[in-house]
Amino acid sequence: MKSLNRLKKLSAWLSKENIEAAFITSPDNIFYLTGFRSEPHERLLGLVVFQEEEPFIICPAMEKADARAAGWEHEIIGYQDTDQPWDFIEQAVKARISNIRQWAVEKNHMNVSRYEELQSRFSSISLQDVEPVLNELRMLKTAQELEYIQKACELADFAVEVGVSEIAEGKTELDIIAAIEYEVKKKGVSGMSFDTMVLTGINAASPHGTPGMTKIKKGDFVLFDLGVIYEGYCSDITRTVAFGEVSVDQEKIYQTVLQAQEAAVNAVKPGILAKQLDKIARDQITNAGYGEYFPHRLGHGLGISVHEYPSITATNPLRMTEGMVFTIEPGIYVPSIAGVRIEDDLLVTKEGVETLTKYPKSLQII
Repeated sequence: MKSLNRLKKLSAWLSKENIEAAFITSPDNIFYLTGFRSEPHERLLGLVVFQEEEPFIICPAMEKADARAAGWEHEIIGYQDTDQPWDFIEQAVKARISNIRQWAVEKNHMNVSRYEELQSRFSSISLQDVEPVLNELRMLKTAQELEYIQKACELADFAVEVGVSEIAEGKTELDIIAAIEYEVKKKGVSGMSFDTMVLTGINAASPHGTPGMTKIKKGDFVLFDLGVIYEGYCSDITRTVAFGEVSVDQEKIYQTVLQAQEAAVNAVKPGILAKQLDKIARDQITNAGYGEYFPHRLGHGLGISVHEYPSITATNPLRMTEGMVFTIEPGIYVPSIAGVRIEDDLLVTKEGVETLTKYPKSLQII
């Protein structure tokens, strides 16, 4: 089972920290540790891991067979909608360990209701954060994970190619999104990494704009931000192209973003700090006079989650390490003039960097 070694590493960390059990509820972390992918919505999905005792999954009864089919060889507790799943959790845990003093939980994912359940059913406990160790484990990709991410990136390149080919005067942002998603699903893609973004004109000047019925017209930039999921792993690419001739100001913005993005990409190598990469790109944009129009971080980790550890920011001292995958995506967003973002998915290699997304970045005028 591919996840067995990951479970062993988590159990070893629990032993080292003298924590009796970990209660994992994030679907992404459960998938990473078990191979079982589920989106439970309002229902409870959990994985409980111990130092030495047998771990177990608790999930809706209708998903029990799916968990087994995913390769999970340990106990699976399925519950009906009329059951109280916490009764099953309490029983299964106390059958293994009679008295738990410390739990490891994902503090950013646990809600108040579940916290209160733990406190009431396992008295006198303290909670430790398990997310840092899971972040560290997930940060360095295996060869198999890299294969999946590379395929997801190939499909993202294809999706942008489809989108660019669909550009025509009078088409709406949603028209183009529909064409993109139709074509990638024909290639077997079951889901996108996030809601596909196609933004044109002044809409592109909003970093996280909402696509709608805005029609493309001559002289507009069209910004594509999208990704696909392949075998549970995400890609994330952004490209900006021009429809018809653009103004001098628009072209200056584009070339500034491109130079900043390429400078940061070319600087990636083992040992460089995340904050150094941010500074390289941000200094280029600031020196060109657009510093106030670059309002977000330079990039983020990528894998099972489309946004995962680490965050590539001006304050992060983390050293880049071989096997890390993350994005570099500077942008300039000037209201009423233009919005441009260029994003690639990168792998830190032994010698430097490999760019996994390969759709061309030079300014295209359609």
